[in-house]
Amino acid sequence: MTRSIDLLQGTLDLIVLKTLSWGPMHGFGIARWIQRTTEDALQVEEGSLYPSLYRMENRGWIKGQWAITENGRRAKYYRLTAAGKRQLAVESKSWDALSAAIGKIMAARGEPSSGAPA
Repeated sequence: MTRSIDLLQGTLDLIVLKTLSWGPMHGFGIARWIQRTTEDALQVEEGSLYPSLYRMENRGWIKGQWAITENGRRAKYYRLTAAGKRQLAVESKSWDALSAAIGKIMAARGEPSSGAPA
């Protein structure tokens, strides 16, 4: 049984931008790719994904265009814009710094001092 991981606030945008760096996708395809790639550890619900897509589209990071899917359905395909590529680079750098800092905490062997007087 796999337990879903809660995403840190703001992390979804980074994940979606990275997903779209591989090429245009519709919302369901984005969610499915994230789920498959993380071996079901991350499952992005529509109630989180679509507001994120709309927000990023309004910021100019992605652009949506209606098209027909491989199943013959109409869907909005999103692609990364030049501004989105720049934002992905910024967010990736921040994520790397945060991951390194958390890694240091998790690898720490010494007990922290309480900061209280003895």
